[in-house]
Amino acid sequence: SAQSRFEVAMMSSMLRTSLRQRAAAFAGTVSGAAPRAAAWPGALRKRFFSANTGTAGTVGGTVGVGGFSYMAWAQANPITNNFLIATVKTSAADLVTQKVIEKKAWKDIDWKRNAVFCIFGFAYLGGFQYWYQVNVFKRLFPGIEKFTSQPWAAKLTDVQGLLALGAQTVLDVGVLSMVYLPTFYVFKAGVFSGTMDPMQWVASGLSSWKTNIASDAYDVVRVWGPADLVCFSVPLWLRLPVRHIVSFVWTSYLSFIRGSK
Repeated sequence: SAQSRFEVAMMSSMLRTSLRQRAAAFAGTVSGAAPRAAAWPGALRKRFFSANTGTAGTVGGTVGVGGFSYMAWAQANPITNNFLIATVKTSAADLVTQKVIEKKAWKDIDWKRNAVFCIFGFAYLGGFQYWYQVNVFKRLFPGIEKFTSQPWAAKLTDVQGLLALGAQTVLDVGVLSMVYLPTFYVFKAGVFSGTMDPMQWVASGLSSWKTNIASDAYDVVRVWGPADLVCFSVPLWLRLPVRHIVSFVWTSYLSFIRGSK
């Protein structure tokens, strides 16, 4: 009937009007967020746009499921990120060595050996290494944050920054040879020695370190000398993640030559 057609037309008109109003309100909210967000702290602004607009904000990282940006998360949580990468990386590197290089079946995997790398990765690489390569180096070399944030072309002309880069590399190679290696051997002794006496772990670990120091130090210099020049040139929040890429190969090598009982 004419009345029914009139009612349908009125309902359609009201529905279209409601939808237009909702769309306009939403557009106003989104367009108004950007100017207001300009005054927000950087981390909050990145999280807002990563979570609500599905982009990586100003970080430039890869966006995952639900707008999650790993790069943004890693930059906001560098210590947690480093603990996670260090632990998983060292354990995985040993497993790859045992499975791929030594061609062991899963039933023959030396899980005590893997535990050495897992615990060592968490404690030394995840904790101590981050502390001295980021916190201590920032105090010893105050200009490194400015140097590492520059474009590569600018870094190559920054004489003071390049001198600090060389000094960090020399210092790190020394720490690797005189702290990292003996610590590794002590952790290894703690797992394989069969005793609960920490003094025995230290004595056994230092004895192994002294026996192998010549060849181990040579390997440290030829691998970590060039690698450190790259690791200490990238932004500070990327320093340890980039280092872990080289460290995966290094840990596999260390597992192969020194990991077994």
